[in-house]
Amino acid sequence: MLQTPIRTVVLLGKENAGKTQLAASLAGAPSAASNFRGATVGCDSYRVDDWELIDTPGLLPSSDVETSRLAMERLRGDDTVLLVAQGTELDADLADLLPLAAGRLGALVVTLRDRLARLEVEARLGELALRTGLPVVAVDARRLGADDRRRLLQALEAPSPIPAEAGLSFGDLIDRPRPLFLERSVLGPFWALLLLLMPAWVAVDAANRLADQIAPWVGTLTEPLAGLLRSWPQPLAEILAGDYGFVTMGPLLLVWATPVVVLHALLMGAYKASGLLDRLTTAMNPWLRPFGMTGRELSRVVMGFGCNVPAVIGARSSSACSRGVCVSAIAFGSACSYQLGATLAVFAAAEKPELIVPYLLYLGATTLAYARLVVPQAARSPFNLLLTEGRVFLTWPRPRAVWLEAQGVVREFFRRALPIFFVITAVASLLHWLGALQAASAVVGPAMAIFRLPSEAALAVVLASVRKDGILLLAEPGVAASLSAVQLLTAVYLVGVLLPCLVTCLTIAREQGRAFALRLVGRQAMAATGFSALLAWGGAWL
Repeated sequence: MLQTPIRTVVLLGKENAGKTQLAASLAGAPSAASNFRGATVGCDSYRVDDWELIDTPGLLPSSDVETSRLAMERLRGDDTVLLVAQGTELDADLADLLPLAAGRLGALVVTLRDRLARLEVEARLGELALRTGLPVVAVDARRLGADDRRRLLQALEAPSPIPAEAGLSFGDLIDRPRPLFLERSVLGPFWALLLLLMPAWVAVDAANRLADQIAPWVGTLTEPLAGLLRSWPQPLAEILAGDYGFVTMGPLLLVWATPVVVLHALLMGAYKASGLLDRLTTAMNPWLRPFGMTGRELSRVVMGFGCNVPAVIGARSSSACSRGVCVSAIAFGSACSYQLGATLAVFAAAEKPELIVPYLLYLGATTLAYARLVVPQAARSPFNLLLTEGRVFLTWPRPRAVWLEAQGVVREFFRRALPIFFVITAVASLLHWLGALQAASAVVGPAMAIFRLPSEAALAVVLASVRKDGILLLAEPGVAASLSAVQLLTAVYLVGVLLPCLVTCLTIAREQGRAFALRLVGRQAMAATGFSALLAWGGAWL
């Protein structure tokens, strides 16, 4: 008996069109992450009967976006294209999407059906189908019924050549979303920024409370094992149970980093699924234009507070002129779960937890200053109309939609960040066993005077250049107690931003090339040195 061949359907649509929700609802099953035919553009694959649905990243045809180019290059002649257009942006979406896929066989899905005026929509969509020759299906992707699913599969069975234009306007059918106070108030961008930072604050605070509960229990399980492993031959014992070994540092990963990443991803997923993230980033656009960024890039920087890896990968959706500054801002100012958790632990050990507020304020201010220094002039030119999103509707986030938004971040953390974490653990342990870390600290020690810091802070600087949890060395009683508030703030800031961690560096090199990564590391080191010295000496004079 011959096996039915698998047919490929490629979903093409702009960001926020509802492609992911539509594909997941059709399949009724989780996705399988994949690269699109060998490209670096990440996609999700879904199986529906004998169809394979490929959910590509959101296209931004009016901006030079890497994901758009890669997705279009990988289309084959026998692929069925399912265009996904938002009902609330139907005119703009059709104008952008139809020319991209013109001549290919496909169908059209109009999402946000519930946002269109109901009396005339069926007749107008029917007219659209007649003019374009395409099967047209209007759905609410969040509540896909059995009849919607049947009509969608029928449309895929009978695709038609996609025309270059629709020749029909739908502006009079669309209910426009109302502006929020964020978009009407002079202080709107300020309140939007606070709301953007809130998930990071809530995630870290909740993770700290959870850590207080489970850290003793985890310690009782790992300490006997670590004691046993220390009797093994060297350097294996050092790698497994030394100061930076798997078993020694593993609890930090479990107790601190993982809860922050998961909770932050869920909160940001709720922001995204409700439409609030798009409204907040849109409100931030006026403040970000001088820095060559839009709210889109800022949302990636905020994402980095959970984990830098998915944030850097997410920067693919930025335009060519702003992607570099977005990645640079993530590497410099996104205090990932390791860094932020370790920072809070240091302040708590020094009995100065209130320093987290000036730390975050100074980190945010210097990240913007750094972005301004590295952004290309073309990106911050007033004549360069950076891509900004239209106003979206706000809805209550459904749990399934939240998880669909969050699972990509969580998956990237476990698939990419964790393996590199264990590699770095082995490297750091070997360097410590060989005495290389101590030797490097002795070399760096005299340079600490530039920042009004004792030489004891040098080891934390060296280790944090490889792993951000090296900040925890500042929490040792002999170090934390000897530092003033300004010195402690300077030390934590310096070790946090001097260099991006090795995981982030490798991700940036893979995404944008080794030359870009090397330039980024050099620029960041110089900027961090200057900002740290300014904090150290300026704070001492206050």
